[in-house]
Amino acid sequence: MCRLFGLLSSPAISAEPWLVSTDRSLLRQSHQSEKTAQRDGWGIGWYQTTRTAKLELGVGGAFEPGERERFVAGASRAKSPLVVGHLRAASNPMRLHRDHLMGLENVQPFTFGSYLFAHNGSIPFPRETRPLLGKFEDHVKGVNDSEVLFWLYVRHIEDRLDPVTAYSRTVQDLVRVWEEHGSPASGPFDGLNVLFSRGPNELWAFCHWLGDHGPRFFDDRPYYEMTYLAETKQVVVGSEPFDSHRTDWTKLGNRSYLCAQSSHGLVATRTGAIPLPTLVPPA
Repeated sequence: MCRLFGLLSSPAISAEPWLVSTDRSLLRQSHQSEKTAQRDGWGIGWYQTTRTAKLELGVGGAFEPGERERFVAGASRAKSPLVVGHLRAASNPMRLHRDHLMGLENVQPFTFGSYLFAHNGSIPFPRETRPLLGKFEDHVKGVNDSEVLFWLYVRHIEDRLDPVTAYSRTVQDLVRVWEEHGSPASGPFDGLNVLFSRGPNELWAFCHWLGDHGPRFFDDRPYYEMTYLAETKQVVVGSEPFDSHRTDWTKLGNRSYLCAQSSHGLVATRTGAIPLPTLVPPA
Protein backbone atom coordinates (compact mmCIF):
# COMPACT_ATOMS: atom_id res chain seq x y z
CA MET A 1 0.00 0.00 0.00
CA CYS A 2 1.27 3.40 -1.04
CA ARG A 3 1.72 6.90 0.41
CA LEU A 4 0.41 10.18 -1.02
CA PHE A 5 1.43 13.84 -0.89
CA GLY A 6 -0.29 16.87 -2.40
CA LEU A 7 0.46 20.60 -2.21
CA LEU A 8 -1.49 23.54 -3.62
CA SER A 9 -0.04 26.98 -2.96
CA SER A 10 -0.40 30.56 -4.13
CA PRO A 11 2.09 31.78 -5.18
CA ALA A 12 4.28 28.82 -6.15
CA ILE A 13 6.55 27.54 -3.40
CA SER A 14 9.06 24.72 -3.10
CA ALA A 15 7.66 21.38 -1.97
CA GLU A 16 11.14 20.27 -0.86
CA PRO A 17 10.53 20.64 2.91
CA TRP A 18 7.49 18.37 2.87
CA LEU A 19 9.10 15.92 0.47
CA VAL A 20 12.56 15.73 2.06
CA SER A 21 13.32 17.81 5.15
CA THR A 22 10.55 17.54 7.75
CA ASP A 23 10.58 14.76 10.33
CA ARG A 24 7.65 13.02 8.60
CA SER A 25 8.51 13.95 5.03
CA LEU A 26 7.59 11.72 2.12
CA LEU A 27 11.22 10.58 2.00
CA ARG A 28 11.08 9.64 5.69
CA GLN A 29 7.88 7.73 5.07
CA SER A 30 9.58 5.68 2.35
CA HIS A 31 11.59 3.85 5.05
CA GLN A 32 9.91 4.66 8.34
CA SER A 33 10.53 1.03 9.26
CA GLU A 34 11.76 -2.08 7.49
CA LYS A 35 8.27 -3.54 7.66
CA THR A 36 6.60 -0.55 6.00
CA ALA A 37 9.35 0.29 3.47
CA GLN A 38 8.01 1.57 0.15
CA ARG A 39 10.34 -0.25 -2.23
CA ASP A 40 8.52 -0.36 -5.54
CA GLY A 41 8.87 3.11 -7.00
CA TRP A 42 8.32 6.79 -6.37
CA GLY A 43 7.11 9.79 -8.31
CA ILE A 44 6.87 13.57 -8.08
CA GLY A 45 4.64 15.53 -10.44
CA TRP A 46 4.20 19.28 -10.86
CA TYR A 47 3.19 21.81 -13.48
CA GLN A 48 5.71 23.67 -15.59
CA THR A 49 3.00 25.45 -17.58
CA THR A 50 -0.75 25.56 -17.20
CA ARG A 51 -1.15 22.52 -19.48
CA THR A 52 2.05 20.53 -19.00
CA ALA A 53 2.94 18.29 -16.07
CA LYS A 54 6.57 17.45 -15.29
CA LEU A 55 7.36 14.05 -13.77
CA GLU A 56 10.36 12.66 -11.90
CA LEU A 57 10.03 8.90 -11.44
CA GLY A 58 12.06 6.10 -9.90
CA VAL A 59 11.58 2.34 -9.89
CA GLY A 60 13.10 1.57 -6.47
CA GLY A 61 12.57 2.84 -2.96
CA ALA A 62 13.16 6.57 -2.59
CA PHE A 63 15.44 5.81 0.37
CA GLU A 64 17.74 3.45 -1.56
CA PRO A 65 21.23 4.47 -2.75
CA GLY A 66 21.00 6.11 -6.14
CA GLU A 67 17.24 6.55 -5.89
CA ARG A 68 17.56 8.82 -2.84
CA GLU A 69 19.80 11.26 -4.71
CA ARG A 70 17.35 11.38 -7.63
CA PHE A 71 14.39 11.84 -5.31
CA VAL A 72 16.07 14.73 -3.48
CA ALA A 73 17.06 16.37 -6.78
CA GLY A 74 13.52 16.03 -8.10
CA ALA A 75 12.08 17.45 -4.90
CA SER A 76 14.37 20.48 -5.17
CA ARG A 77 13.02 21.17 -8.67
CA ALA A 78 9.38 20.80 -7.65
CA LYS A 79 8.63 24.49 -7.21
CA SER A 80 5.13 24.93 -8.52
CA PRO A 81 1.64 25.93 -7.37
CA LEU A 82 0.69 22.23 -7.54
CA VAL A 83 2.85 19.25 -6.54
CA VAL A 84 1.83 15.61 -6.17
CA GLY A 85 4.11 12.95 -4.68
CA HIS A 86 3.71 9.19 -4.48
CA LEU A 87 5.50 6.26 -2.87
CA ARG A 88 4.67 2.83 -4.26
CA ALA A 89 4.28 -0.44 -2.39
CA ALA A 90 2.97 -2.55 -5.24
CA SER A 91 -0.31 -4.39 -4.96
CA ASN A 92 -0.55 -7.54 -7.05
CA PRO A 93 -4.15 -8.60 -7.68
CA MET A 94 -3.14 -10.40 -10.90
CA ARG A 95 -0.54 -12.44 -8.99
CA LEU A 96 2.30 -11.61 -11.32
CA HIS A 97 5.98 -12.31 -10.69
CA ARG A 98 7.53 -9.38 -8.86
CA ASP A 99 9.81 -8.59 -11.82
CA HIS A 100 6.72 -7.91 -13.94
CA LEU A 101 5.42 -5.38 -11.40
CA MET A 102 8.44 -3.14 -11.69
CA GLY A 103 9.12 -0.50 -14.36
CA LEU A 104 8.48 3.19 -14.86
CA GLU A 105 5.21 2.47 -16.67
CA ASN A 106 3.80 1.26 -13.34
CA VAL A 107 4.98 4.24 -11.26
CA GLN A 108 2.73 7.13 -10.22
CA PRO A 109 1.62 9.89 -10.61
CA PHE A 110 -0.12 9.13 -13.90
CA THR A 111 -0.78 11.90 -16.40
CA PHE A 112 -3.07 12.57 -19.34
CA GLY A 113 -3.15 16.03 -20.88
CA SER A 114 -3.20 18.39 -17.91
CA TYR A 115 -4.37 15.70 -15.45
CA LEU A 116 -2.26 14.47 -12.54
CA PHE A 117 -3.48 11.44 -10.58
CA ALA A 118 -2.11 9.30 -7.75
CA HIS A 119 -3.76 6.43 -5.88
CA ASN A 120 -3.26 4.53 -2.64
CA GLY A 121 -5.05 1.19 -2.43
CA SER A 122 -5.91 -1.64 -4.80
CA ILE A 123 -8.75 -3.02 -6.89
CA PRO A 124 -9.13 -6.81 -7.21
CA PHE A 125 -10.25 -7.10 -10.84
CA PRO A 126 -8.09 -4.85 -13.04
CA ARG A 127 -8.29 -7.12 -16.10
CA GLU A 128 -12.04 -7.43 -15.79
CA THR A 129 -12.42 -3.66 -15.32
CA ARG A 130 -10.52 -2.73 -18.47
CA PRO A 131 -13.50 -3.12 -20.85
CA LEU A 132 -15.18 -0.27 -18.96
CA LEU A 133 -12.40 2.10 -20.00
CA GLY A 134 -13.80 2.41 -23.52
CA LYS A 135 -11.39 4.17 -25.87
CA PHE A 136 -8.98 4.73 -22.98
CA GLU A 137 -8.20 1.02 -22.66
CA ASP A 138 -5.59 1.47 -25.39
CA HIS A 139 -3.76 3.95 -23.15
CA VAL A 140 -2.93 1.35 -20.48
CA LYS A 141 0.84 0.78 -20.57
CA GLY A 142 1.64 -1.28 -17.48
CA VAL A 143 0.25 -3.91 -15.11
CA ASN A 144 -0.58 -1.60 -12.21
CA ASP A 145 -4.21 -1.88 -11.08
CA SER A 146 -3.97 1.80 -10.10
CA GLU A 147 -3.42 2.66 -13.76
CA VAL A 148 -6.68 0.93 -14.67
CA LEU A 149 -8.38 2.99 -11.95
CA PHE A 150 -6.80 6.14 -13.39
CA TRP A 151 -8.12 5.55 -16.90
CA LEU A 152 -11.56 4.63 -15.57
CA TYR A 153 -11.64 7.93 -13.72
CA VAL A 154 -10.40 9.78 -16.81
CA ARG A 155 -13.21 8.25 -18.83
CA HIS A 156 -15.78 9.79 -16.48
CA ILE A 157 -13.97 13.14 -16.27
CA GLU A 158 -13.88 13.27 -20.06
CA ASP A 159 -17.66 12.83 -20.05
CA ARG A 160 -17.68 16.37 -18.60
CA LEU A 161 -18.52 15.24 -15.10
CA ASP A 162 -17.25 17.19 -12.12
CA PRO A 163 -14.47 15.44 -10.13
CA VAL A 164 -16.76 14.32 -7.29
CA THR A 165 -19.40 12.83 -9.60
CA ALA A 166 -16.69 11.20 -11.70
CA TYR A 167 -15.30 9.58 -8.55
CA SER A 168 -18.74 8.29 -7.54
CA ARG A 169 -19.29 6.82 -11.01
CA THR A 170 -15.89 5.16 -10.82
CA VAL A 171 -16.79 3.53 -7.51
CA GLN A 172 -20.10 2.36 -8.95
CA ASP A 173 -18.27 0.69 -11.87
CA LEU A 174 -15.89 -1.12 -9.52
CA VAL A 175 -18.77 -2.41 -7.42
CA ARG A 176 -20.57 -3.64 -10.54
CA VAL A 177 -17.49 -5.59 -11.69
CA TRP A 178 -17.13 -7.05 -8.19
CA GLU A 179 -20.75 -8.18 -8.16
CA GLU A 180 -20.43 -9.72 -11.62
CA HIS A 181 -17.57 -11.86 -10.27
CA GLY A 182 -19.40 -13.25 -7.27
CA SER A 183 -18.97 -10.45 -4.70
CA PRO A 184 -15.95 -12.05 -2.99
CA ALA A 185 -15.37 -11.26 0.67
CA SER A 186 -12.30 -9.15 -0.16
CA GLY A 187 -14.62 -6.44 -1.49
CA PRO A 188 -14.59 -4.31 -4.67
CA PHE A 189 -11.48 -2.49 -3.39
CA ASP A 190 -9.54 -2.02 -0.19
CA GLY A 191 -8.59 1.64 -0.56
CA LEU A 192 -9.54 4.28 -3.11
CA ASN A 193 -7.54 7.22 -1.76
CA VAL A 194 -6.88 9.52 -4.71
CA LEU A 195 -5.16 12.84 -5.39
CA PHE A 196 -6.26 14.49 -8.64
CA SER A 197 -5.67 17.77 -10.42
CA ARG A 198 -6.65 19.24 -13.79
CA GLY A 199 -4.16 22.10 -13.56
CA PRO A 200 -2.02 24.22 -11.25
CA ASN A 201 -4.94 25.99 -9.58
CA GLU A 202 -6.80 23.03 -8.05
CA LEU A 203 -6.25 19.91 -5.99
CA TRP A 204 -8.78 17.20 -5.16
CA ALA A 205 -8.32 14.52 -2.51
CA PHE A 206 -10.66 11.56 -2.07
CA CYS A 207 -10.54 9.29 0.98
CA HIS A 208 -12.45 6.01 0.86
CA TRP A 209 -11.65 2.54 2.15
CA LEU A 210 -13.24 -0.74 3.19
CA GLY A 211 -12.12 -2.94 6.08
CA ASP A 212 -9.48 -2.63 8.77
CA HIS A 213 -5.89 -2.23 7.57
CA GLY A 214 -4.16 -1.37 10.82
CA PRO A 215 -2.69 1.98 11.88
CA ARG A 216 -0.91 4.65 9.87
CA PHE A 217 2.87 4.96 10.09
CA PHE A 218 3.07 7.57 12.85
CA ASP A 219 -0.03 7.13 15.02
CA ASP A 220 -2.82 4.69 15.69
CA ARG A 221 -5.48 6.22 13.45
CA PRO A 222 -6.77 4.09 10.54
CA TYR A 223 -4.22 3.36 7.84
CA TYR A 224 -6.22 4.90 5.00
CA GLU A 225 -7.41 7.97 6.92
CA MET A 226 -5.87 11.00 5.21
CA THR A 227 -4.83 14.30 6.77
CA TYR A 228 -4.47 17.90 5.64
CA LEU A 229 -3.08 21.26 6.73
CA ALA A 230 -5.05 24.24 5.40
CA GLU A 231 -3.73 27.81 5.47
CA THR A 232 -4.66 30.95 3.57
CA LYS A 233 -1.93 30.49 0.96
CA GLN A 234 -1.42 26.74 0.88
CA VAL A 235 -2.96 23.37 1.61
CA VAL A 236 -0.96 20.18 2.18
CA VAL A 237 -2.78 16.84 2.07
CA GLY A 238 -1.64 13.25 2.19
CA SER A 239 -1.52 9.89 3.89
CA GLU A 240 0.33 11.13 6.98
CA PRO A 241 0.97 14.46 8.74
CA PHE A 242 4.26 15.64 7.25
CA ASP A 243 5.50 17.56 10.29
CA SER A 244 5.00 16.36 13.86
CA HIS A 245 5.73 19.85 15.22
CA ARG A 246 2.49 21.17 13.75
CA THR A 247 -0.63 20.40 15.77
CA ASP A 248 -3.16 21.77 13.28
CA TRP A 249 -3.36 18.78 10.94
CA THR A 250 -6.99 17.85 10.30
CA LYS A 251 -8.21 14.37 9.46
CA LEU A 252 -9.92 13.63 6.15
CA GLY A 253 -12.05 10.66 7.08
CA ASN A 254 -13.60 7.76 5.23
CA ARG A 255 -15.97 8.62 2.36
CA SER A 256 -14.83 12.26 2.36
CA TYR A 257 -13.31 14.58 -0.20
CA LEU A 258 -11.28 17.78 -0.10
CA CYS A 259 -11.26 20.45 -2.80
CA ALA A 260 -8.59 23.18 -2.77
CA GLN A 261 -8.60 26.01 -5.30
CA SER A 262 -6.30 29.00 -5.64
CA SER A 263 -7.29 32.47 -6.80
CA HIS A 264 -5.86 35.97 -6.35
CA GLY A 265 -3.04 34.78 -4.10
CA LEU A 266 -5.24 32.77 -1.73
CA VAL A 267 -6.16 29.09 -1.41
CA ALA A 268 -9.72 28.17 -0.48
CA THR A 269 -10.38 24.70 0.92
CA ARG A 270 -13.64 22.87 1.43
CA THR A 271 -14.50 19.32 2.39
CA GLY A 272 -17.59 17.19 2.03
CA ALA A 273 -19.07 13.71 1.92
CA ILE A 274 -18.63 11.70 -1.26
CA PRO A 275 -22.15 11.00 -2.65
CA LEU A 276 -21.77 7.26 -3.07
CA PRO A 277 -24.47 5.03 -4.60
CA THR A 278 -26.41 2.82 -2.21
CA LEU A 279 -24.89 -0.33 -3.73
CA VAL A 280 -21.48 0.45 -2.19
CA PRO A 281 -20.69 -1.97 0.66
CA PRO A 282 -20.41 -0.45 4.15
CA ALA A 283 -16.95 0.43 5.46
